[in-house]
Order: sequence, then C-alpha cells, then structure tokens
Amino acid sequence: MTTFVDRVELHVAAGSGGHGCASVHREKFKPLGGPDGGNGGRGGDVTLVVDQSVTTLLEYHHSPHRKATNGKPGEGGNRSGKDGQDLVLPVPDGTVVLDKAGNVLADLVGQGTSYVAAQGGRGGLGNAALASARRKAPGFALLGEPGDLQDIVLELKTVADVALVGYPSAGKSSLISVLSAAKPKIADYPFTTLVPNLGVVTAGATVYTIADVPGLIPGASQGKGLGLEFLRHVERCSVLVHVLDTATLESERDPVSDLDVIEEELKQYGGLGDRPRIVVLNKIDVPDGKDLAEMVRPDLEERGYRVFEVSAVAHTGLKELSFALADLVATARAARPKEEATRIVIRPKAVDDAGFTVVREDEGLFRVRGEKPERWVRQTDFNNDEAVGYLADRLNRLGVEEELMKAGARSGDGVAIGPEDNAVVFDWEPSVMAGAEMLGRRGEDHRMEGVRPAAQRRRDRDAERDEAQREYDDFEPF
Repeated sequence: MTTFVDRVELHVAAGSGGHGCASVHREKFKPLGGPDGGNGGRGGDVTLVVDQSVTTLLEYHHSPHRKATNGKPGEGGNRSGKDGQDLVLPVPDGTVVLDKAGNVLADLVGQGTSYVAAQGGRGGLGNAALASARRKAPGFALLGEPGDLQDIVLELKTVADVALVGYPSAGKSSLISVLSAAKPKIADYPFTTLVPNLGVVTAGATVYTIADVPGLIPGASQGKGLGLEFLRHVERCSVLVHVLDTATLESERDPVSDLDVIEEELKQYGGLGDRPRIVVLNKIDVPDGKDLAEMVRPDLEERGYRVFEVSAVAHTGLKELSFALADLVATARAARPKEEATRIVIRPKAVDDAGFTVVREDEGLFRVRGEKPERWVRQTDFNNDEAVGYLADRLNRLGVEEELMKAGARSGDGVAIGPEDNAVVFDWEPSVMAGAEMLGRRGEDHRMEGVRPAAQRRRDRDAERDEAQREYDDFEPF
C-alpha cells in the first residue's frame, strides 16, 4: 500500500459568488419604498498552507478534486448573502506548486506560508447597490461570478540540511539510523529505501536535519531506477554526503568509480554544483572494507574531498562525522541572506491603458478582451432586458463602442466579448446608441414618480406658493 507520495496533480475549484437580489421594499401605506435587494456573498478561496505536521501528499493522491463552497445569494430587506467558506489545504514544508506546463507558481517553505490556488468569485450586486439618481428603481441585479478552476501539480522537495547520496545498499539508511533517531527500513538488497527518510541530529549546539535519499544508479537523472523520482529531494540541502560502500560484492564497482557515477548524475540533474561535499567510506568494520578505504582515501583527498571512514554497524567515526556536518551546516546558515520583511510591490497601470483591447480576428468579427468587460458580461442576466441595457451603458462609458468604430467595425459585424471558448457574441449596430441618451431613464419606475416623502411635498408646495407670489408682485395692470 502506498504510504508516501511526493507528486500529485490536484484539481481545485473555488466557490462561485452568490447572485444579487432584485427586490422593492413594501409595507403598509408605503407600497413602493425603493429597492432593497442585498448583494450576493463572495465565493470561498482554495488556499494551500504549509503545515509541518504533514509530511506527504498522500491525502491528495487519493482525493485530487477539491472545491470551496459558494456564496449565498442576497435577499430583500438589504440582507447580503453569506460568504462561501474558504478551503484550506495543508501541505508539507517544501511543496512546490506548478501549472500543467511545468511553470512554478509558488514555492512554499516555512510554517504558515500560504498560496491562493483558486480565487473565489465575486458576489453580484443587488438592485439597492445599483440604484442612482438616474436609476431609482433597478428591476435587475448582477449575477455572481464563477470561481476559478485550476489544475495544478504539487511536488514535494524535502527540506533538510544534509542529504546522503550513493548507490543502493551503500549503508545510507544504516548511517541515518545511528546518527539520528530515525528508524528506516534496512536490508541487504537493492532499493530497500523507497521513500526519503528524515532524521534530526544534535551535534553540540547545532541541530540539523539529515535526509536519506533513495539509492542512485547510472542514468538516474534520465529516469532510470528511482533516481529521477527523488533527486529533487536534494535540491534544498546545504551539504551533500557521498556514502561509498567499501565492502561491495560487485567486482566491477569500487568507491572511486561509484563517486564518479553519482557526481555525473548530480551534474546532469543540475543546480547542485555549489553544494559542499563530504565523502564517507562506510563499512570499514569489514576487513576488506578497511583495507580498501585506506587504499582509496589518498586519491579522494587529492581531489579535494574531506574523507571520513565510518562503520554504521560498529559506530566507528560517527562523532567526528556528525560535528563536521554541523560545522558545514552552520556555515551555510550564516551565509544565507536574512529574511526581509514582506514588501508590497505596487505596479500602477500605464496612463494610456484603457483596460480592454479590440482585435479584428476575421472578416466581420471583432473580439473584445479585458478584465472589466469580461467580468461585466459574466455578471449580466441576459434574460432581463434592463440588465442587458445596463451592460450596454457600462460598455459605452468604458469606450468599447468608440474603439470598435476606430477598428473599422460596421453594422452587422459580430462582436465577441471574452475568450474563444466562453464568449458572448452579438451583432453590432453602430447607429443604435448604447448610452442613456437612447435608452432614456432606464431603470426608473414611473410608478414611483407620484410617491414623495412628506417633507418633499411640503417643499414643493412652498416653492409653488413662492412662485405665485413672485408672479403677483411682478404683475402690472394695463
């Protein structure tokens, strides 16, 4: 049964915004008290958050589809809908978020680090929020926006200070078991370690983590064996430790050639050339192993490596190795730049940015793209003529009609707003004005014209009396 997963494809869906409400306040002696439709609630986000108690992506391997809740629709009486609940997905420290094309979207390192993988949709405005001096009683409301749908890939890169690399059965698991309290599976057959193991080592005042990476073989960087699956787990490590087997039973292998093979695989993988290396000659408790270690040590030191002869079984040479690793880890930590406070980057739009573009695609077809016009289309109820007229007003004020005329659009040409797979297409009639000049007092309710508050009626009566007095004073008899 699978117990460790370090790469999954996740399908996340944010919640959609609730629809706005179109309602008119009514009560005794006040049948038309004005619009009181509330706004729809915001859809819930899908957020990835680093949780150090989580060590694998197994949960998302079994359940790759995740969805946040939708916002509730608005109601009459100026009652806004409830926001959708955000969905928080805990991920291990060191998780990298990528899109389907392999582009890195986020690198999540450190407890509490978060990334919004899918943004919830906005709630639609109710007719109370749409009311204005010109549009006193809108008979429509805006629809809620759909939430984002994203297909993302999560990759786990182990966060450790030291990585043990080497051939299968070189003794890496045995070494980590005696240096730390980790209890990995240990056996004398190849590929005993099928998942990275982590251990915590204390050497004096330094505490560091050490990772046992599954064994590498020639061709690992191209996917042979298990190497490609787990080479990414050494990317975050500060120190690389070559664990070389001095008691191998394979006649064609020796510690020096093993080192050359592993170094070539690390080079092919890339990005690890600046990491300090230490060579560990393991299994010197075997008589032939001790002799071979003494034979190859001068050659390795001549190459510039710091060499340690150890025996995980006899616990020989472990203290010196542990403190040497602690010194390298401390040096690497001191060289890291200090974390800066979170900075807010403001990127103002260009002064000539209209917020949309008009492109002529085919003969008689123009496409309008832009955040505002596409959002307005998604929020429009096309079964309501008044809502469609409101959309026309907004597009006209934005300057879409003017740009269409500049682009050469003529009567009857098709205009598509939005992407190809989800666009609204209509026939353009430039002779028909889209603004309030043509539509008159769109959104007003003529029934409300005779309904005036008492104070307004008194002001109107006083104004009429004053006007009559002025006319009387200015009257001159023949």
